[in-house]
Amino acid sequence: MSISFEVKRTVQVSQQKVFASLIDLDSAERWMRGLVRIERLDEGSIQEGSQWRETRKMFGTEATEHFEVVELNEPNKIVLRCDGTKGTTGKGEFVFTYILTSSDELTEITLNGEINGLTGLAKLFGKMMAGTFKKACSKDLDALINYLEK
Repeated sequence: MSISFEVKRTVQVSQQKVFASLIDLDSAERWMRGLVRIERLDEGSIQEGSQWRETRKMFGTEATEHFEVVELNEPNKIVLRCDGTKGTTGKGEFVFTYILTSSDELTEITLNGEINGLTGLAKLFGKMMAGTFKKACSKDLDALINYLEK
């Protein structure tokens, strides 16, 4: 059973700048809420197949998750996969697809989130989890927009 959610935001910067900011892990500390550290698992520029561990402080404790870039279609689309089995979550797969569209100097960011592979109680409470993930992703996009528009 897959659980999905969507978050949309509009920002007054170019589509290219939004795209570049979403994959610039070095600047994430300037806008990403609760970020403790990002550990690259490879070198060079971000590309399909790039991987990292992202640690954030959530609910007073640190949580680390494993991310991989599944697809990059500059400047229109970024697909990230979080393998819950390799992180604090311990289960599931979380796919985050960013679709960027623009007109003039406005860029619309659509984030489609998908949660797969939950079992047991996590599956039972999946809908509530989707709401929590949607809220967290909304806060992240708001923080990114605030950073970009400064």
